Amino acid sequence: MSLKNLLVHIDDKSTCEKRVDAAIALARGFDAHLAAVMLVAEPHVPPALGVHIPADVLSRQREENEASAAAVLDAVRQRGDKAGLAIEVRHEWVMLDDFAAAFARQARHYDLSIVGQVDPDEGDVDAELVAEAAFMQSGRPTLMIPYIGARTLPPKRALIAWDGSREAARAANDALPLLAQTESVTILVVDPGSLKGKVGDQPGADLAAHLARHGLTAEVVTAASGGLGAGDVIIGQATDIGADLVVMGGYGHSRLRELVLGGATQSILDHMPVPVLLSH
Repeated sequence: MSLKNLLVHIDDKSTCEKRVDAAIALARGFDAHLAAVMLVAEPHVPPALGVHIPADVLSRQREENEASAAAVLDAVRQRGDKAGLAIEVRHEWVMLDDFAAAFARQARHYDLSIVGQVDPDEGDVDAELVAEAAFMQSGRPTLMIPYIGARTLPPKRALIAWDGSREAARAANDALPLLAQTESVTILVVDPGSLKGKVGDQPGADLAAHLARHGLTAEVVTAASGGLGAGDVIIGQATDIGADLVVMGGYGHSRLRELVLGGATQSILDHMPVPVLLSH
């Protein structure tokens, strides 16, 4: 099992370069094909606003958007060339409201999609929705890169957040190609007593046995939250062991077309210190 076909989301934000660098490092580590896609907004004024925009104005806006996209794509292509990797770069015209669905559709054709954590100083709701849709709607795993960048890819130390759920099982198995390149794997079970038998009498032991059959040795650690959120415990443990990667299930549900993520997932995505592989 390996990663041979990767997709990275690119945009004109300051965090894009570090995301692309992480994607390049991963592609080189797996000798994989890397595609970079930019979603470009179609100029549009909702009819409900009752405002008429002349066709030439919309056309000029489209030309400006096209030029901006071309500059971003060229910069990504050059970044790949500098690293000795030919990146397939392209853009797709999409209505702004359809960004998330469009990226999820594209991600279905890849082994792994790579997206970025939004810099809180910039704030970008559309980018957040794209990142969430990547793992919630695509049926594929997603690697989210912190806005500060990734320390080591492929990773050397990995932490699996395990609660015995379907989502966590998907994530652990989807992460096998990455885990195979690590030097150490830690399975973390937070508050095992509250998981109502989902992790068995020996929390984490069955997952460790599964990984062992793939040639991986994993240490199982249990931790009490002590009133903290599970996400905070995961982040703390990842920091303590010097993890380069966190693996976890992504939780949430759609409500009024807005993605509402589970507490631990949202906490990790808000404060992630290292890349996080998420599956749903």
